[in-house]
Amino acid sequence: MSADRRNFLSATPLDRLGHRRADAEWLAAARLQGRYLAVWQRRLLVSAEDPPVPLWLPLEALAALAGPGEGILLGTRGEDTCFALALDGAEEPALGGRFADVRGIGHLLSPDDGALLAYARAMALWHERHGHCSACGAPTLMVEAGHARSCPACAAKHFPRVDPAIIVLVADEGRCLLGRQASWPPGRYSTIAGFVEPGESLEDAVRREVLEETGIETGSIEYHSSQPWPFPSSLMLGFTARPEGGTIALRDGELEDARWLTREEIAAGRVRLPPKVSIAWRLIEHWYDAAPGRALAREADPGPWVARPET
Repeated sequence: MSADRRNFLSATPLDRLGHRRADAEWLAAARLQGRYLAVWQRRLLVSAEDPPVPLWLPLEALAALAGPGEGILLGTRGEDTCFALALDGAEEPALGGRFADVRGIGHLLSPDDGALLAYARAMALWHERHGHCSACGAPTLMVEAGHARSCPACAAKHFPRVDPAIIVLVADEGRCLLGRQASWPPGRYSTIAGFVEPGESLEDAVRREVLEETGIETGSIEYHSSQPWPFPSSLMLGFTARPEGGTIALRDGELEDARWLTREEIAAGRVRLPPKVSIAWRLIEHWYDAAPGRALAREADPGPWVARPET
């Protein structure tokens, strides 16, 4: 996939400095001179105007809101060493910008800024949810510049988790298979997706999820691309697949509806597609634009994003 077609939230514009995370002396100096991106209630600090950009602050601007040793090292961008810093408090801090949900402003962000904000959010959320050891229950400590947590009671070490999930467009030359969940905005349909289970290959996960959710059997499967999805901690692994048989049957109750759609039906607005920042849009676009003279970006409107509550 060419650089100009990378998926949204992918390819952070940083050197992540993995070799520096355990260098205590370097880290102490870098934290004093670094630039900080504030995270509050899973929202990121961005400029007040549109299009928004990440709002970077020196440590002294945040010292009263969080401890100086809690910055999570993101990496270097140009001459700046960048950190994410989670802020406490019930009231939104007044820091000269606004705190925004990445999903709510995704369509306004540059690819680099979108990827950077998603990275910071994912790291801050992991720390929020893993303050206690899963082995013994004792409080854990941030180590390795925020890229691990250590348990002082049992010496267990914990690292950020990423959950692999497949997402697939089942299609032949003339039609594609889309489904919808009841919680989505009216009329929205998307590709089939689900988490990879223990002991399962990605290809097996594709076949299982499509069969469980729609009753359709799949033949050949091809990898397309991936997208980090920090809501809360998934990696979406995108595929295309050819249908091989079966009739639509909502076997596991995951979907409210599933249907075959032609390009003409999509262009006519029979369904609302997923947002353009999603890998689901990219998969549909890949198939749609393979027909001569067709371009999904010109012929279909996905409408605004409506965020769902996290689990």
